Parts: sequence; C-alpha cells; structure tokens
Amino acid sequence: MLILLSICLLSQPSQCREDKIDLSFEARSPAICLRNSQSAIAKWQEEHPEWHVTKWRCAVRGSQPRDL
Repeated sequence: MLILLSICLLSQPSQCREDKIDLSFEARSPAICLRNSQSAIAKWQEEHPEWHVTKWRCAVRGSQPRDL
C-alpha cells in the first residue's frame, strides 16, 4: 500500500506538490493502511519539517493514480 500525500511548503504555501509513502507491508487492505497511516505521516512530517501535509489517501501499489 501507498499513502499519497499532497504537500505544501510552509514558507511558500502556494508551492505544492505530491509525494508518497511506501508502506513496508504488502497488505492490500485499505483498513490496514488507514490504521497505520497516522504514524507513517507523523514520521514523514518529522523528516520533512519544511513541508505541510494538506491531504492524503491510501492507494494500492500499482494502481492507476488519480488526483488527490
């Protein structure tokens, strides 16, 4: 599973992009992704303090991406 993120710079909120968190487990269950997403996003945020997560969603690895 992947967590797809929409992120914006704190210093320039109009500068946004998308990023992803590749979860280490292969489970294809959205419920498992949702259960683990908060801690994964918090860790990502600690590692990228200049960015702010504005939106996110879980997606199956290999699925056709769509806009957040």
